[in-house]
Amino acid sequence: MRNKQTFLWIMALVIGFVIGLLDIQILNTVMDFIAKIYTRLFQLLAVPTIAVAVFATLTMLGNEKNTGRIFGHVIKYTLFTTFLAAIVAVAIYYIIAPTNLPKSLVESGLADVPKDLNAMSYGDYLMEIVPNNIIKPFLDSNVLSILLITFVAGIGLSKLPDSDNKASIVKFVLGLQELLFLLIRALVRTFPLGIAAFSVQLAVQVNGGMAFDSIGKYTLVVLLSNVIQMFIILPLFLLGNKINPIKAIQGMSPALLTAFFTKSSAATLPLTIETAEERMKVSPRVSRFVLPICTTINMNGCAAFIAITSIFVMQNSGLQLSWFEIFLWIMISVISAIGNAGVPMGCYFLTLSLMSGMGGAIGIMGVILPIYTIIDMVETSENVWSDSCIAIVTNQKVKP
Repeated sequence: MRNKQTFLWIMALVIGFVIGLLDIQILNTVMDFIAKIYTRLFQLLAVPTIAVAVFATLTMLGNEKNTGRIFGHVIKYTLFTTFLAAIVAVAIYYIIAPTNLPKSLVESGLADVPKDLNAMSYGDYLMEIVPNNIIKPFLDSNVLSILLITFVAGIGLSKLPDSDNKASIVKFVLGLQELLFLLIRALVRTFPLGIAAFSVQLAVQVNGGMAFDSIGKYTLVVLLSNVIQMFIILPLFLLGNKINPIKAIQGMSPALLTAFFTKSSAATLPLTIETAEERMKVSPRVSRFVLPICTTINMNGCAAFIAITSIFVMQNSGLQLSWFEIFLWIMISVISAIGNAGVPMGCYFLTLSLMSGMGGAIGIMGVILPIYTIIDMVETSENVWSDSCIAIVTNQKVKP
């Protein structure tokens, strides 16, 4: 069954790409419509999956010592892999050494910078995490606020003495969780159609031409750093914990492929959990606790992008960074990435906010915008792969 599913997904990917390259307008329109439907369905399931998975796990495990161990592994591995991603990215940047862009190109890029974000500070962004309304985070799909609410509520319920009221809440949440995973499995069965539609979208974007020539070295740095993290650093992390990386990446391939096309680790979360449990045999109590948290705070690709882009923007603004300042920006990129939500273009908006606050040449962000679609695809796959690695290793560490 696994081989059949993989074959269907690959065939859908190839067929979709061929259809996109044919550039038949009516087919492009239909496939774009289908892709948007699948994106909305994954987003629909993502928010309740995060809330219910974390709440249910903490309710059941809140009083167990293993909960603290699991959470400790998540934080330790998140910091470890995210720091490595940022360090590798900065090292690649100085090896390839992108040159400055023409001033006229930077100034022309200002026209493409989203104007409503120029005034947004990182402090404002962090303030949005703390909810002042229990409903609003769910309506806005604010992943960090939802995680905060469910984390506190789950721990709180686990501390209540046993009663009929507590048992009723737990039964309701567990029943809702079973329903969500039933819907996820049904969506996955129809997903070859979604893969074909996303593949058409990608082919149309490639056909339309991207502004690679103007910032080729910068693009190479970003993509190369992501590839090194995905196929060298994270496999070594698995090998160091006696886990076969080839088996792991094959097992998690449906989630990685979905992340590539949806460009959202949060939207991919339901499938990531399903894949980890079904194909990698990760315990539900680990996957449904670790993966929602990792989706929110474990952003390897985002840390690399923030570090590279910030240095590139400051270089073009005439700022020469010392080694201490470079290390400081690695720290900033890691902290910023941990605070970023797993949504499409989240890293782009976050970097723009940081550079706007610094007074950097943010016109470069407008130049980057046309190629960010491809960058975002690779980054999201890397983020989901890193989440999966942490869940697999944590599952091994906390086995009875």
